[in-house]
Formats: sequence, C-alpha cells, structure tokens
Amino acid sequence: MPARAEIQQEIESTRNSAQDTIRRRFLHDLAEYTGRDTIIYMSGFTSIKSSMLPPTLQSITVEDIQGFMAALNGLKRKELDLIIHSPGGSLEAADQIVQYLRSKYDHIRAIIPQNAMSAATMISCACDEIVMGKQSAIGPIDPQITLPGPHGQFTAPAQSILDDFEKAKSSILEDPRTAPLWITRINSLPPGILNICNNTIANSKTKVAEWLDKYMFKGTAEKKGKEIAEWLGSASEHKTHGRPIGITLADSKGLIVKALEDDQDLQDKVLSVFHASAVTLDVTPVVKFIENHIDKGWFLDVEIQQQQAAMPNKPIQPTRWPRA
Repeated sequence: MPARAEIQQEIESTRNSAQDTIRRRFLHDLAEYTGRDTIIYMSGFTSIKSSMLPPTLQSITVEDIQGFMAALNGLKRKELDLIIHSPGGSLEAADQIVQYLRSKYDHIRAIIPQNAMSAATMISCACDEIVMGKQSAIGPIDPQITLPGPHGQFTAPAQSILDDFEKAKSSILEDPRTAPLWITRINSLPPGILNICNNTIANSKTKVAEWLDKYMFKGTAEKKGKEIAEWLGSASEHKTHGRPIGITLADSKGLIVKALEDDQDLQDKVLSVFHASAVTLDVTPVVKFIENHIDKGWFLDVEIQQQQAAMPNKPIQPTRWPRA
C-alpha cells in the first residue's frame, strides 16, 4: 500500500485531473477485490481548508441524496461497501439516505477508515456490519441543537438544554431570588425548544434501535438495538459529542464490527482509496463528494481563495456538479 505522501507526490507530479485518475484506480481495485458495489462518501471536515468553510458544507444534508442518486447510477449488484468519512449532520438526511440505500441493497458494509461521527454513526448502524481499523472511530448520536446567541449561532447538546431547564426549576424552588436570572436565560431560547429537544433525542435513539434490529441483528434471536441506541445516545455517558468510540469499545457494546487489519489486502486497498480521496480534498476546490467505482459521482466545490481575495465580504458560493 502506498503511503499518503507517496500518493500525493504521484498526483502532484502529473497534470490535468491526476487526482481523479489515481483515486478512481484505487476504487476500481477495491471493488474488483471485494466483488461488491463500492461508494465513498467523503467530507473534507478533516482537510487543511476545513476551518475556512461553513460546517453545513461539510455535513450530511438532504442535498446528499442527489449525490447518492448519481453514485448509484449504473450499479447493479445487491451488496454494497460504503466507505464513509463524515462529521455527521442532519438526522432527517441520514434517515432518507438509509431508506434509499436499503431499498437498493440486501447487504451493506460500512467501512470507516478514520471517522464516521454523529449522523454518520447512525448511517453505519443501518448497515449489516461495520469495518473499522485501529485508527477508526464512530461517535455518540446525542442530537445537537443550533440556537441563536448574542454573538451569532451556537450549537449545544439537546440534553444539556433539557438539563438547564431542570436545573432552573430546582434552583428557583431552593431560592426564588434566582428566578430573574433563569428567566432571562430561558427567554433567550426559541419557543417550543423543550419539545424539539425531547422529540429529537427520542427520534435519534428510536431510528438507530430500529435499524440495528432490522439489519445488523436480523436473523438473530437477541435484539440489542434499543440497548446500543440508548448507550450511543447518552450525553451523560459520553460527556462530549465528539468522543471517539474505537473498535474495541464498539465491539464490547455489541455492535457487529470487523477489524480492517484482519484482511491485509482489504486494508491496503481501503486506505489507498481514503488517502487518495483526502489528497483530492486538499489539492482541489472539492469539499465533499460521493463517488462509485465506475467513475460516477457528485462533487461539491468551493473556490475559497478566490472568494476571500476578490470578494472578502461575499458569502461563499459552492458549486455542485455530477462527474463521470
């Protein structure tokens, strides 16, 4: 397996669309080795330009359905390897992606070369099995809520908002003089936020439990979906939404996970695809893409430097386009 530096050197030493040619070569090799349809869902959230981009451009959104439609075009097999690298995103988008993929495939294997967090973890739980390396991580599924703040929008765990309300009630009962402080704080939150938080938490756990029992644990006597979903969705258990859950912990909690290192050839081919995809995100305007092993996919481009230099106050305008 060539190292990432070697792949980058090969790309930089050639011209035109070398990154496409090299990345696709590795995708072809992987699909030929496994005999399965192969799709990579790759976000640039760990790329060198990530900090210059709005998180929504790098997250799972409903728009990604168009990407999966493009990437499934021409695929005929009933088994899929989904290589996924994503920080997560919309629960509703993840739900729609799962419905679409499961309508097409009898068996789906989620392959996580580095990180599949939050809603990406949820998608992985809708697969029949998860393949992880020693370096790989999934993450908690406790929902995050974006709220207006004095300095712009901020994101907080839904459970922490509920906990604050409970803390407010206890504090006011113990000392009514604290009421004005809590009222000011609570009034800054949108109406109906308690119902939104409760419903979102319940929905994320319910969906993951349902998917686990329907797909990962199908044909087994013991259904572990609810127990695993409760654990993945426990904000008090994980403390932080970005907690990396490695293969050993995931396996100990009952998820069906296989070690990427168990098949050295598979590991080499998967990591070659991943490294070539990471280089693509570093050396091109692409910030997210979904691509299959027969050269069809969907790409989200952003010209960061041009936007900043020529029009520093103008919002970034991404370009979305299929590539084949």
